[in-house]
Amino acid sequence: MEKSQTAGCGKLYIVPTPVGNLEDMTLRAIRVLKEADLILAEDTRTSSVLLKHYDIHRPLQSHHKFNEHQTVQLVKERILGGLNVALISDAGTPGISDPGFLLARTCAEEGIEVQTLPGATACIPAIVSSGLPCDRFAFEGFLPQKKGRQSLLQTLAAEPRTMVFYESPYRLVKTLEQLAQYFGADRPCSVAREISKMHEQHHRGTLQEVAAWFREHEPKGEIVLVVAGAPAVKPEKKKRYGRGEEEIEES
Repeated sequence: MEKSQTAGCGKLYIVPTPVGNLEDMTLRAIRVLKEADLILAEDTRTSSVLLKHYDIHRPLQSHHKFNEHQTVQLVKERILGGLNVALISDAGTPGISDPGFLLARTCAEEGIEVQTLPGATACIPAIVSSGLPCDRFAFEGFLPQKKGRQSLLQTLAAEPRTMVFYESPYRLVKTLEQLAQYFGADRPCSVAREISKMHEQHHRGTLQEVAAWFREHEPKGEIVLVVAGAPAVKPEKKKRYGRGEEEIEES
C-alpha cells in the first residue's frame, strides 16, 4: 500500500461497499481492504459477510454514529502513528447518510491524507434511472422526522433542481403525502427500491399517483425517492403599444 506523504503517518481510506449485489465491489477496494492495518466498520457483523466473501482478514473495529465521537481521536492517533485505516459502512459510501464525515474532517484538519475510493452509492443509480433531469440535483438524504421538517419542505418546494431523498419503507407513504401537500400533487417523482438487488424496482408517476400505489403495495427494503424540481416560473412580459397609449403588463 502506498505511503502517506507525511513521514511516519498512515492514511485514511474511505471505501464504498456494495448497496446490494456483492459483485459491485471494485478491485481497488478489495486490495485496499486486504492491505489495511485496521478496518473500521459500521456494523462488524454485517461487514464480516462481505469481508469473508472476498477472503479479507484484517483487524476489524466498530465505528458508528453512537461511538464515533468517542473513537475518532483514538483512530486519528493510530493513523498518525503509522497505521493505514480503511473506513467502510454497511452499504454504500461512508459519509453519505452514514458515519464518516467526522473522521474525515478530523484527519483532514490534522494534515492526514484522506483518500476516498469511487464506488457504490444508492443515490446515483436512482436519479439516473428515474428519467428526471440529473445534470443538476440536490441530495437531501433523510428528512428530519420532527423538528424542522415542515420548514425544510416549505423551502424545498421552490428548489428548481431534481431532489434525492433516502427514506424508510415504513415512512415512505407519509413522506410522499407530505411532499404532495407542499410541492403539489402533480409533481413527478420516482421511487427506487432495492437498488442492485434481485428485486430492484422503480415506480414512477406523480407524487399523488405513487403515494396511492404504495398505499396498496406495502414498500419493503432500501428506498431512494427522486422528486422533480419546481417548474420554472415564467417572468412577466410587458407589451408596448403605440405612442401615447398605456403600457400593459402581460403574464
